[in-house]
Amino acid sequence: MKKKLIIVGGSKGGVGKSIVSTAVIDLLRQRGEKLLVIDSDTSNPDVFKSHHKTLECLTLDLDRKDGWMALLNAAYNTDATVVINSAARNNQAVDNFGSLLMSALSELDRALTTLWVINRQRDSLLLLRQYRQTIKGAMHVVRNLHAGGPTQFELFNGSKLQAEIEAEGGHVIDFPDLADRVADAMTNERLAIAEASASLSFGERIELKRWRSEAADALSAVL
Repeated sequence: MKKKLIIVGGSKGGVGKSIVSTAVIDLLRQRGEKLLVIDSDTSNPDVFKSHHKTLECLTLDLDRKDGWMALLNAAYNTDATVVINSAARNNQAVDNFGSLLMSALSELDRALTTLWVINRQRDSLLLLRQYRQTIKGAMHVVRNLHAGGPTQFELFNGSKLQAEIEAEGGHVIDFPDLADRVADAMTNERLAIAEASASLSFGERIELKRWRSEAADALSAVL
């Protein structure tokens, strides 16, 4: 089986890339997979800060070609599953440099999976169309239910874009909402899910346990 390279994208701020990345990392940790976590949000690397004490983590600037070359070197020099939390507004960099990754996949011997996190706004979909022009491989759309229930994603639901993705074998994932006070505590205290599950107060731990199970069920369909 090929080693995995997983990109959590969305190209805009506030859609929930970091929390989805955190849930992906948690699911793979529970399976016992060796991980390399790369956070490309160099201005506010929350995913790096929450995981660097327990996992191998890097921050890379994927707005620059040097950052993409460093990504290729890191993926080439490890047998770990690579999880990339992408930064907002990196769509132009993907256009400019994403072909480096695509041309290297065969030599890396890696299977590429993208989880594209959307909210209910049109630009989520426009940015996904742009991303798909450069980045290929398995591609799944994550409806972040923090933005509303599944039926409220009206611009995506039943769209030509959804049909195209599903025709290529992609899935639509409904990612559960986590109570703000729990998400805020994890961010403020720089906690990964496993550590938060042991250290938060009782009520927050119960909410996190519910969400953790639902997030794992949703992501297991594609990872």
